[in-house]
Amino acid sequence: MKKDMAMSDDAVCQDSNTEMDGVNESSLLRNKHRQSSDVESEIQTPKRCVGLRKCCHRFWKPMQTKNHQLPENPSIPQRLKYSLLCPPHGNLAWYIQFLILVGITWAVLVSLTHSEALPGGNFFSLFVLFYASVVGGYLVSFFRLPPLLGMLMVGAMLRNIPVVKIVGESISMPWSSALRQIALTVILIRAGLGLDPQALRKLSFTVLRLAFIPCLAECCAEAVAAHFLLGFPWEWGFMLGFVLAAVSPAVVVPSLLSLSDRGYGLDKGIPTLVIAAASVDDVLAITGFGVVLGISFSTGDIALTIVKGPLEAMLGVVYGIVFGIVLWYLPSKDTKNPTLYRSLLLLGAGLMATFGSSAVHLSGAGPLGCLTLAFVAALRWRKEAEKEGDNGIGDMVGLLWMIFQPLLFSLIGAAVDINTIDGGTVGLAMGTLAIGLFVRLCASFGAVLFSGLSVKEMLFIPIAWLPKATVQAAIGGIALDEATKRGDARLMALGTSVLTIAVLSIVITAPIGAALISIVGPMWLRKQEDNKDGIGDDNDEETKSMTEL
Repeated sequence: MKKDMAMSDDAVCQDSNTEMDGVNESSLLRNKHRQSSDVESEIQTPKRCVGLRKCCHRFWKPMQTKNHQLPENPSIPQRLKYSLLCPPHGNLAWYIQFLILVGITWAVLVSLTHSEALPGGNFFSLFVLFYASVVGGYLVSFFRLPPLLGMLMVGAMLRNIPVVKIVGESISMPWSSALRQIALTVILIRAGLGLDPQALRKLSFTVLRLAFIPCLAECCAEAVAAHFLLGFPWEWGFMLGFVLAAVSPAVVVPSLLSLSDRGYGLDKGIPTLVIAAASVDDVLAITGFGVVLGISFSTGDIALTIVKGPLEAMLGVVYGIVFGIVLWYLPSKDTKNPTLYRSLLLLGAGLMATFGSSAVHLSGAGPLGCLTLAFVAALRWRKEAEKEGDNGIGDMVGLLWMIFQPLLFSLIGAAVDINTIDGGTVGLAMGTLAIGLFVRLCASFGAVLFSGLSVKEMLFIPIAWLPKATVQAAIGGIALDEATKRGDARLMALGTSVLTIAVLSIVITAPIGAALISIVGPMWLRKQEDNKDGIGDDNDEETKSMTEL
């Protein structure tokens, strides 16, 4: 019995061994098959691909950045050679993507608008004007000048140079006016968001003096000069005065931040003082312009006309307060991506104020309503942003400004036709501008007397208060737009003169002011060598927070 059981066990073992041998043989066969197929593929691959791959590798190897690292102190030829290597990087990559974006934009416009996006069409002219002004601003920045100056010059060239003036002449006036109004709305929203109530409260008296006294003094001086030198009616003289009286944050703020980063003026808080006063100065000038604009174009009883100006300002303030409070609660806190909806509601309410006020013939209410709207809304938003560390609305508005800044300055430049300008008028206009600037310099120096500043620091303030650009570009053409709508030749001539003088003020004061600030600032302002005692920290942080938006 035992012998039979042993024999059966041996048989089972032999069967299992036989099965294992079969499995091993099949796996060996499969491996041999795979190896043979791999060998065949290896035999076939060099014939088809490997040679081409090696050829491409030898061709591209000298052009790749990973095979040509820069030394520690590269020479100019070495840097130039490295910048041309692949893949594209640095400035070359930016240029390539810019050209691709230009091509895509034009292709989309042609697909949608057909003939309007071809030479001679409105959209083609706006397309060329926008991208050419971006390039012009970029090139001008290499000379340490404000980019807006290059944008303005590009617009003027595209309107007055014989070969390319078809671009400026083909722009539709309603489109130009609407785009400039949108740009003005963005400027007003940025100004309202940038008004910091704490900074205004801290430097209230000095800020108000520096904002009100020079602005009103220059406005009155230029109104008188325009009346007697240019023959302007009094209301148009004051309109021109308010257009020219505003200082330009686009020039002043970057120049002061450059000095602030190097420690100049921090011990006395001069950057904070000037930037805070610049915001109030712009608010005052734009508000005054809106009121005088309403008076200038109103028809009817003179008493009603006089009352209409303050009434429009009051309506603008009420509109801004009401909608600003509404934006405290809308969108609700549980809304996904509330920053996007807040930005859309803020921009929509601002556009409604700007365009709606003109539609109901209360144009003076629009700018002040837009400013008040952004200021009131920011009172609550600023507290929430400090808790959450979020500045999304400022980023959104900043992105809009990046788009509309080239359009604004290039359209203003394109609106100036040199052939229609009288040489004698230009001379008198420059005289009017010079009188206003002289009065402004004197008033600015007087505004900071007894403020604890040294004589050199008090002399620096009027120089920093000199440049003009943003507000002049935003509101300089509004009077001409209103006159064009009415079809009155006399009013159109006055509007053209206001626009021409506004452009002259930008071309003259923006580069000179920026250059003087960068030259005189290090000479006349005290440099703070270190912050070991913490002096200037508050002012520096306050300055950056006020200009961040």
